[in-house]
Amino acid sequence: MSVQRLTSKDFGLLENPGVKSVQIIWGQNAPDAKVTVTRVTVQPGSTQARHSHDNAEQIWLVERGTATVLLANEQTSQMHAGDVILTPPGDIHGIINTGPETLVYLAITTPPQDFSAAYAQTGETS
Repeated sequence: MSVQRLTSKDFGLLENPGVKSVQIIWGQNAPDAKVTVTRVTVQPGSTQARHSHDNAEQIWLVERGTATVLLANEQTSQMHAGDVILTPPGDIHGIINTGPETLVYLAITTPPQDFSAAYAQTGETS
């Protein structure tokens, strides 16, 4: 694999009501990449349902906002701008934006995942 330059024209966009995921690096623009990089925005009151990625780890770098992280067994945790959230493969996770402003985070997923089907079928996101 050689050096690859991507611009915003190369990014993908996945949307559900209240949630937008810009696929910065993913299989459709960087098939040899070892990660998927997604910039996610969640509007106040919007939810990403609990879900898991059986074989993928996710790291969230929270850029802006606050939210409640939805965990297994109906447990929750708070997250705020500046936090880093690490989700091991198979762990249940989701989000509800409980704050007054748009939540923005960068999700790094490895190995790479294509979230298109999840958005189209179930509304679950990265």
